[in-house]
Amino acid sequence: MLARMGAHLITGGFPAGSHAGHDMDYARERLQRLLEPHGPVSVSSDFADVAARLGHAELLVSYVAGPYPVGEQDEALRKWLAAGGRWVALHGTSGGKAERTGEGGRMRKMARLGHHDTLGSFFLNHPPARRFRVDVADPQHPLARGLPPSFEVSDELYLIELLDPACSVLLTTTTDVDEAARGFGFVYDDDTSLLADGKTRALAYTRACGEGAVAYIALGHCHSPETNIQPFVDASLGTDRVTPALFRGPWESEAFEQLLANAIQWGAQRD
Repeated sequence: MLARMGAHLITGGFPAGSHAGHDMDYARERLQRLLEPHGPVSVSSDFADVAARLGHAELLVSYVAGPYPVGEQDEALRKWLAAGGRWVALHGTSGGKAERTGEGGRMRKMARLGHHDTLGSFFLNHPPARRFRVDVADPQHPLARGLPPSFEVSDELYLIELLDPACSVLLTTTTDVDEAARGFGFVYDDDTSLLADGKTRALAYTRACGEGAVAYIALGHCHSPETNIQPFVDASLGTDRVTPALFRGPWESEAFEQLLANAIQWGAQRD
């Protein structure tokens, strides 16, 4: 457990103070509840004060939709990781800044930035929220403790490109969603989320960063009636494609709850 310092939790959207399509309050409450047994927890809505916060934490947890570390913030994060810090990064942490593209700038494309190299992955897009199968690729890893070989979730299926070839892939899916994602959300060129076999996509991984490490989990969408911006959902959710006003998705899954608990425990432990 975190015996000396504690953890820092970042939950928030962009612009500052917004929810950016997610129920940040719900996610913050759930994550704080998991973190509190491991020591004191500080909370921020973005990475603006991350250098100071990391000076008093051994674990960083982020659930964001828009905010990302830039310049000195990213450099401070890299140094902290190299010195032994652990970062549990969730869902929209693999995103960041979208740039206007195409005729009239009506479409947007995610920009690959420095923090993606720190994290080890880059978000391309996701199709409409749907139900899909998740497979455990490394059942011996501490993050997989207590998980079944596979499980189903209702969620946004993130297409993420792995940037570090040394990543240890933990969760995958073989759900074919490339065509469903095109024309929805963000523009992207090639589906670089596909792994070497041409059919599998990573949904969670860990990577070493000096003496520290990163664990990224792409799952985790949730929204409330006040924060929902989903225009429609996939037919697999059984709602005639109408977006549920209240969506907890993976947060109501025992497997996801176990995964989060495992990730926090992994981040709090030191070998």
